Amino acid sequence: MAERLNRVIELIESGKPAFGPFLPAGSIPDATWIASSNYDFVVYELEHNAFNLSDLSLSLQYMLNRRQILESGSLAPAVTPMVRIPVNGREQSQWIVKQVLDIGVYGIVFPMINTPEDAIAALQAARYIQADDAPDQEPVGRRGHAPGNALRYWGLDQPDYFDRADVWPLDPNGEILTILQCETIEGVNNLPAILDAVPKPGLILISESDLSVSLGQKGQPGPLVDEAVQRARAVCQERSVPYGSPQVDMSNVDQRIDEGFSFLMPGPARVSEALNRGRELAGR
Repeated sequence: MAERLNRVIELIESGKPAFGPFLPAGSIPDATWIASSNYDFVVYELEHNAFNLSDLSLSLQYMLNRRQILESGSLAPAVTPMVRIPVNGREQSQWIVKQVLDIGVYGIVFPMINTPEDAIAALQAARYIQADDAPDQEPVGRRGHAPGNALRYWGLDQPDYFDRADVWPLDPNGEILTILQCETIEGVNNLPAILDAVPKPGLILISESDLSVSLGQKGQPGPLVDEAVQRARAVCQERSVPYGSPQVDMSNVDQRIDEGFSFLMPGPARVSEALNRGRELAGR
């Protein structure tokens, strides 16, 4: 297999956790800083910030570091850029998925995936229709093919991009990570059915804050939230599906790594104690 372009996938395949924050798009200083940081990925936050594709493009362009590419001898970015889109799973807005992928991101966080239909639609939007002899026909891709900017950003020609711009691990050689947020009690209850419908989703992001709201806890932690998180984690573990947390700090980073979380999101601090502690625990 060709070298990995998506560092997060590379780490998960090797059994190591990946670390990264949310950041707003559109800040050149933030983009240049995060690209040279010890984080493994960044998720540009378009769900709770303005949905501005020009800002996203600007951030991705200023993450490029020619010296890093030269010295590493690899097209893989040191910090993998991803995005969280603003639409909930039930909205199934394929055009947004298509446009952010055409800019060049390597992964998408899909909020509020509550049903099998939500999950199927997410993966369909993120992949092209496959060749007739491909072993991974389902779910059938719905992405339209005009990836001009993504070709340039990934540094590939069109046939190579088409081969590699598929969702992992459905396509073992895919470089796009589809991250499905399980963040309501409906989503937790339906997670077994979701993973029956989509056995290889990429990653399940178990989000405590909205889980708390859906449980009537007003965004606050507590036993009900913890129980729901552990239920979702157990389902993922049973199915060998990677899972992550967007709420990681010094109070829980040891626990989350012990529990097998492989996608951990501390805050976007230039000096992050949780990041440093997590990397130490992971032997990195």
